[in-house]
Amino acid sequence: MGLLDDLKGKAQQVIGGNEQAIKDGIEKAGDFVDSKTDGKYADKVDAVQKGASDFVDQADDRPTTAPVVERPLVADEPPVAGETRQQGL
Repeated sequence: MGLLDDLKGKAQQVIGGNEQAIKDGIEKAGDFVDSKTDGKYADKVDAVQKGASDFVDQADDRPTTAPVVERPLVADEPPVAGETRQQGL
């Protein structure tokens, strides 16, 4: 997994359940930049705000998956609930 994918995954975990607060923060940050630059970069700021808000919206739609961890089969040990393991030959 690449660094960008790792960062996206971490961002999705942070976003979970906090979507509206994050989007409000994005809006406030953009408004702050606009106020400090007298709106000189308003079109660029708006584009970044939209992209960030869209990422927050999409992060909620993406399934989060846990990494697959394989355990060796131990004789006479029942499998963990929900886990399937193949018998060795």
